[in-house]
Amino acid sequence: MRAYWYETAGKAADVLTLGEMDAVEPGSGEVRVSMACSAINPTDWKRRERGRELGQFPRIIPNNDGSGVIDAVGEGVDAARVGERVWLFGAQAMRPFGTAAETCILPARYTHPLPDNQSFEDGACLGVPAVTAHRGVFADAPDGIDGQTILITGGAGRVGRYAVQIAKASGATVITTAGSAEKVSHLADLGADHALNYRDDDIKACVMGVTEGRGVDRILDVAFGANIASSADLIRENGLITSYGSDAEPTPVIPFYEFMFKNIAIRPFAIFGMPDEAKDAAFACIGDLLKQNKLSHRIGARFDFADMIAANEAIETGMLFGTCVVNIRNV
Repeated sequence: MRAYWYETAGKAADVLTLGEMDAVEPGSGEVRVSMACSAINPTDWKRRERGRELGQFPRIIPNNDGSGVIDAVGEGVDAARVGERVWLFGAQAMRPFGTAAETCILPARYTHPLPDNQSFEDGACLGVPAVTAHRGVFADAPDGIDGQTILITGGAGRVGRYAVQIAKASGATVITTAGSAEKVSHLADLGADHALNYRDDDIKACVMGVTEGRGVDRILDVAFGANIASSADLIRENGLITSYGSDAEPTPVIPFYEFMFKNIAIRPFAIFGMPDEAKDAAFACIGDLLKQNKLSHRIGARFDFADMIAANEAIETGMLFGTCVVNIRNV
């Protein structure tokens, strides 16, 4: 099979190699997927540039997300799954071989049916962003979020736009933020109750007006450290803040007593290490919403398989509004 791989850390143009590798048969509990599309997320290029897992594996095929058709199954997997259209989650997480190849082997439980109303490009968009969105919306909410008010920062991002849709479909009132008029309009079209430009709009006034001065029940934050001071004002007593990022402030200073006296819970999370039951809940919810056409996808750029390096460089700019999808082949 043709595949891209790297054996040293660095820039895509310096370390990514396209070549032939032997096809591998799936092991116990695994499936092999004939890949249609691979998606590149920020977590993928950061893994490669920092060489995060090269101490564990001498050669890594990158990219966690993608879509395709199961063409072989290992021991313990229902043979009826051969021929199934699927979307993938976490193909390269703690494993050496991701989706930047003509075939991909991964645990069967990380492959999920792609309904006929969804294209392979749609399926490639899901994976890490959609599962992250689900975890951020539902962490520590055993009874769901119906009737709650949630603030989702960075709502136009890959995770944020799925979070807006999932929260709305689950009965929440959604307040969300973005950094341009175009993105604010996009979020309103997605169904957000209140879409705000964080550069110009008074977010606190909106939150307090919508919640009659109580504050939101939950905050899902893409930039925990940068927003922590304002979060203390926006969250209600006994509220919850979940976060999957703090790039600008990796060691944030927390206003401890403000949170303590309001009994605020803070949950940072990383999806690859979260409990299996949380992953399964995300997979099930996403599958149901796909069948009901309640999740839309935004593709920021499309590339051919031969242009994988250019695709990596495009995602590294941070300028894409949507998912970076690489079309591998028709399946």
